[in-house]
Amino acid sequence: MSDFLTPAEYHRIAAGLKLPQHAFIDGEFRPALSGRTFATTNPATGAPLTEIAACSAEDVDLAVAAARTAFEDGRWSRIHPRERKETLLRLAHLMETHARELAVLESIDSGKTIFDCETVDVPETIHVLKWHAELIDKIYDQVAPASDSHIALVVREPVGVVGLVLPWNFPLLMMAWKIGPALASGCSVVMKPAGETTLTALRVAELAVQAGLPAGVLNIVTGSGAEVGEPLGKHPDVDMVSFTGSTATGRRFLNYSSASNLKEVVLELGGKNPCVVLDDAEDLDTVAAHVVNGAFWNMGENCSAASRLIVQRGIKDRLLERVKAEAANWLVGDPLDPAVRVGALVSKAHFQKVSAYLEAARAETVLMGGKIVSEGFVEPTIVDTRRDSTLAVEEIFGPILSVITVDSFEEAIAVANDTDYGLAASIFSAHGKQAIRGARMLRAGTVTVNSFGEGDISTPFGGYKQSGFGGRDNSIHAHDQYTQLKTIWIDLS
Repeated sequence: MSDFLTPAEYHRIAAGLKLPQHAFIDGEFRPALSGRTFATTNPATGAPLTEIAACSAEDVDLAVAAARTAFEDGRWSRIHPRERKETLLRLAHLMETHARELAVLESIDSGKTIFDCETVDVPETIHVLKWHAELIDKIYDQVAPASDSHIALVVREPVGVVGLVLPWNFPLLMMAWKIGPALASGCSVVMKPAGETTLTALRVAELAVQAGLPAGVLNIVTGSGAEVGEPLGKHPDVDMVSFTGSTATGRRFLNYSSASNLKEVVLELGGKNPCVVLDDAEDLDTVAAHVVNGAFWNMGENCSAASRLIVQRGIKDRLLERVKAEAANWLVGDPLDPAVRVGALVSKAHFQKVSAYLEAARAETVLMGGKIVSEGFVEPTIVDTRRDSTLAVEEIFGPILSVITVDSFEEAIAVANDTDYGLAASIFSAHGKQAIRGARMLRAGTVTVNSFGEGDISTPFGGYKQSGFGGRDNSIHAHDQYTQLKTIWIDLS
């Protein structure tokens, strides 16, 4: 989608949306067994959107039982791979048909800009589902070398019932990153969207029914981490959990696994990602555009945000002049205005957290921004910091860029690696060997050279250290976490 509407037209679409309210279990929308609900609001206005089913452990039990029945009777896990592919492609095509509706729904539920929803989140979500669907009948099993009297087959089998726990910063896209390979592999799914952002997941469930996905294969249980996430993590009949979110919550899922059935756990967690710009970097206007995009895209609510600019002293002033000029073009305001690049932070609680970091910034040197525009909105902020300052160490998850000055290539790499995290990094240098050497030295799961980014669907995404472990999202490797390897040893003697 590239032809934007006017803000008034987007607001008319938003006003006409029919908002989902119930959990989706065993092919049906149903209220929580307790009858309880919770309110979801528009972060940009504070206005209530609707009431969502506040599920609990009883609802999780119901969803897991439905997923287990669906998995064991083979209605999805044992059908021909071509049939799974065709169903997922139908779902992707239905999402294309409703793409603008999904974009507006995503924006009003999360505070994300319609610009990002229309150009990145929705089209990329559809692309991810198509990519994994097309991969279903193109992954081959193996025959291991054995004696002339034996055949050794190494086959993939779906892991079973999987729990998928989503973050609030990319509700649709992270859903696709998980259900794409999970459903492609033949698993049955119990998914928990973030409490702040549940609406698009439930709308996709409606479309999945239309696409012909069998009942019980996809279940969506809505509610809080304590009431839904923890019971899902501890459930003895869940075979595997994939979690994206904070490092602190990721630790809990390891404990849940240990306290229950030792289910497999895949974690994609936080980041404090370095953007290294060396003295010989070329085309500083382009570098500045990458720096600003890396720091402020999605309001900085991005685990791979380039929130630390580590720049050599000789180029610092010239680069920052361009960075500030580029950041000035990122308008803050109504997320349903296509000209706006910085929307609302996802919730009141998160806005208060980010605002507290603005207080900390006042003890440093604020180069740009530093102000609250209005309730829920923070302007792009650039702060000159020490390498050990709070702003340079802690994951802020907001539009605040810390600038750290270094004197050499070696110091830049040392500062970049001086973090508990290791999700993403970038390095800018015109010296090819130096750039590649730096990319090899940076302790991160994805390193971009002379650009900011995360690769694409064909490249694995995940982190080192406290940024997560256990598997990778995206690429063919994402299917590994949703499958088990089985050896079948055939004696021919």
